[in-house]
Amino acid sequence: MKTLNSEGIILGRTNFGEADRIITMLTPDRGKLTLIAKGVRRQNSKLAGGLELFCVSDIMFMYGRGEIGTLISARLKKHYENISKDLERTMTAYEFVKRVHKSTEDEPEEEYFRLLQTTLENLNDYRVSIRIIDLWFSSQLLRLSGYSPNLQTDENGERLKSNVSYNFNLDKMTFSASEGAAINDTHIKLLRLAFDKRNPLILQRISGVENLLPETLSLVRGMLELHI
Repeated sequence: MKTLNSEGIILGRTNFGEADRIITMLTPDRGKLTLIAKGVRRQNSKLAGGLELFCVSDIMFMYGRGEIGTLISARLKKHYENISKDLERTMTAYEFVKRVHKSTEDEPEEEYFRLLQTTLENLNDYRVSIRIIDLWFSSQLLRLSGYSPNLQTDENGERLKSNVSYNFNLDKMTFSASEGAAINDTHIKLLRLAFDKRNPLILQRISGVENLLPETLSLVRGMLELHI
């Protein structure tokens, strides 16, 4: 059979038999791959070094006759090792990987791979707040899955205003004006940036962003739990 090359990020792995492991990988050009890594659990396995969690690996593989292909080789291209040195970042990375795994089909578009890659890059950078990364990642996952909120007009079609406070309808993904509500124009501006395709570093540079995060992150997490 023909051997193929790609990049991959591990989404899941399961021990199989005495020394093998079934690996699920997200790639930019081949979608999600389920591959058997034969003998990878043996001490002298050449595959083991290229199959770390929270890394991008160059892989060579063959499709199988069924759903499971065979991993031929794996070489670390980029290992985000700082993630594993911090417990909170490690647990956050696990959660993000699990969410991407859950929300993607067999042939997801390349943007899902790039989203996870960029997210791991930022989790690897201790200068970037975990909560900001969480806001950006969750917003981008919603966008890619087709669940972006209406950040321009309210439920009546009126443009959102700077001197009005709003409630948010999770089912309709729209805002409604309500005196004394928790969401205002500064939260909405942050949401617009979070749902944009830019890097989370943009959010990190916003003055007073930490004060906006509790309400904004809670709102986005609510969207994520309901729709994905």
